[in-house]
Amino acid sequence: MRLLHTSDWHLGQNFKGYDRHAEHRAFMDWLLDLLAQRQIDALLISGDIFDQANPSAEAQRLFYGFLAQARARCTALDIVVIAGNHDSAARIEAPHPILLGLGVHVVGQFNARLPLDEEMLQRLCIPLHRADGGVGAWALAVPFLRAGDLASAQGDSYGAGIAETYRRIVDAAAERRQPDQALVGMGHLHVQGASVSSDSERRLVIGGEEALDAGIFPAELTYVALGHLHKPQTLGEGRLRYCGSPLPLSYSEIDYLHQVVEIELGGATVISTKAHLIPRPALILRVPAKPLPLDEALAELRELTVDDAPEGLEPLIEVQILASLAPTDMRARVDEALAGKKIRLTGITRTSPQPATASADETTSPRLAMEDLQPERLFQRLLDEHPGIDNPDELHAAFAELLQGAYEEDA
Repeated sequence: MRLLHTSDWHLGQNFKGYDRHAEHRAFMDWLLDLLAQRQIDALLISGDIFDQANPSAEAQRLFYGFLAQARARCTALDIVVIAGNHDSAARIEAPHPILLGLGVHVVGQFNARLPLDEEMLQRLCIPLHRADGGVGAWALAVPFLRAGDLASAQGDSYGAGIAETYRRIVDAAAERRQPDQALVGMGHLHVQGASVSSDSERRLVIGGEEALDAGIFPAELTYVALGHLHKPQTLGEGRLRYCGSPLPLSYSEIDYLHQVVEIELGGATVISTKAHLIPRPALILRVPAKPLPLDEALAELRELTVDDAPEGLEPLIEVQILASLAPTDMRARVDEALAGKKIRLTGITRTSPQPATASADETTSPRLAMEDLQPERLFQRLLDEHPGIDNPDELHAAFAELLQGAYEEDA
């Protein structure tokens, strides 16, 4: 049987003042075609469906419209959806009784402090059907879990609570499955060793733990379909996989190979995995590619050629200027250079050049752009200046927890 793994759609995202509705619509149209062409048996969506806990009506309409279209085109398709940290667990789960009639299973919340009774197991352990109607695998649909969701003894860490949760669910699922049926885990969390996009991924700061050990996932899981990190990547010898987001959610992600992942199962074994690269509906560019003096940057902007695109799919452009001070007419000159081009200008960033007296042998730190004046980036710069420091991961986690506390106090 064939499964398709996707995550982190972030419907309703606003990119530097521009909505992504047309881009998400194009992605969904492409995904619908892929589901039909590849004769996919089950679609797994591993969290962060929406960009905000209170998504717009337009974003919700887009998502639920996609579910209806997917089932209309692929009538036997199983769809499993879990909530991510950006989603409202209660809101995303509210229409579950109706969606279940369409073959869509939604798990928004799970209280691991309660016993795993039969009703709860039916919500978390979901049979995935082959084309012949037989059960070929089981999806263990674990949504994003907060510390309050976990059953933990005094002194237990968040990671220990997550590990215990997966262990209990796997043990219960093992009693239901047949030997030739795979157990496929789902989760929305940060696994140690994975690359992070600090510009757009909200830190998961829980009990001082930022990332969790890959060993929390029991060996019985044939494949683990993860969400939260936007860069496609594999861990645990390929058994754990982030498919990544379908669209770049910040300029730091424009070089990612955005994809969905097809998993082919033969009995309880993964036969193959195949990444399907997602066509980028709208170009996202930095022009020039690196900061240049204003006149040189303007020359590149005048030479820039873009194809006509439908409304909402015009290229998103950020202009990078190298200058000590911003000329008062800088925006006007940029607008003049881009006149007549169908683009969406997301902003102009200015980077100060290094002092002329600095030599290659000196250790003068580079001047920071305005976008670099973020707490996480400044803290990382401090760590970079002290390469011999002990336990940088622990310091990152401690700093992130303090920062989260500051945000909550400010709110």
